[in-house]
Amino acid sequence: MGKVIQLSNIVKKYDDSIILAGIDLTIKAGERIVLLGPSGSGKSTLLRMIAGLEKITDGELFLDGKLANQVSCGERDMAMVFQNYALYPHMSVNENITFALRSNRLDKREIETRLNEALDMLDLKPYQTRLPKELSGGQRQRVALARAIVKRSEYFLLDEPLSNLDVRLRLDARMELVKIHEMYQQTFVYVTHDQIEAMTMAHRIVLLNEGMIQMVDTPRNVYLRPTNVFSATFIGAPGMNILEAQLRSNELVVGNQFFTLKEEWRKFLLEKGEFHLLFGIRPEHFTLVNHGGDLQGKVIYRELLGQNYALTIDLGESTIIALSEESHWKIGDTAHLLVDQKNCHFFSKSNQMNLGYPFTLEEGESTNEIFASI
Repeated sequence: MGKVIQLSNIVKKYDDSIILAGIDLTIKAGERIVLLGPSGSGKSTLLRMIAGLEKITDGELFLDGKLANQVSCGERDMAMVFQNYALYPHMSVNENITFALRSNRLDKREIETRLNEALDMLDLKPYQTRLPKELSGGQRQRVALARAIVKRSEYFLLDEPLSNLDVRLRLDARMELVKIHEMYQQTFVYVTHDQIEAMTMAHRIVLLNEGMIQMVDTPRNVYLRPTNVFSATFIGAPGMNILEAQLRSNELVVGNQFFTLKEEWRKFLLEKGEFHLLFGIRPEHFTLVNHGGDLQGKVIYRELLGQNYALTIDLGESTIIALSEESHWKIGDTAHLLVDQKNCHFFSKSNQMNLGYPFTLEEGESTNEIFASI
């Protein structure tokens, strides 16, 4: 079973550049946490600070309740998988996987048991005697994963470990990593910029941008209840549409168009005292009709996404993206859009924070079902 990781006001600076600005986060024992964000958001730096590979400029790191700022990397009992494989070129697959176990003089039978378990789990049995140069990139990455798995550490840290695998292998590897975690219950911290990995693997997602935490919540809540405009637009493919809007009486005015808000939304927004705001809605929460919609515009671009078409629609003063299963929509068509008000979002224009919801979330779809709609 893993142990608790606690970060208190963690800061990382290089000269005058602030990479992480006051990170507060508690990772529960045995929890799967995914650090998600764009390149340069500080997620890999945060992981390396937990591992002891980067010095903490300010703040405190506690491992299992004990201050660990000055504890060396080797004494933190952590297994780590890097984006680059870092394999010993002169050692075989078996030797690379068991190197740390042999160095720590673990019992030979135990080493053999752990080795065979990892080889089976990651389909590496046919490659046991090969050197790294004789393996593909995907095979080398699986060797690096196996090397971390056999340590059976209390903490399992992974820095974009699947980025060099093809799509099919990434799916298989995600499933295997979740199985590994469920088997050993390590405290699992995983860095990625791939939102599908985050949504399908995490107990909780920590969404980072420009060195600051934007949101910490379950994948379901990150998707359905984003805390701010960044969270709303970063998650989803395509991301959420964000439009400037005004509340007038019981109508929402978007550009030179308007539609009637449900009473729950009207009352809620009036109580908030917000009249100039940002209106958010995901592409899948529009219904396209031939006439009589809440909004209308001209189709200016369309893109096939497999099951759906993503239609870019010009509303006059802004553009939005809507999803449709119908193939008959063509560039130049006028599309009318019905707004699913159960799935609307409103953000403050001044600070871009979510104003909240008059509706409660209903239990239902799983994370996979939510993301399959995108």
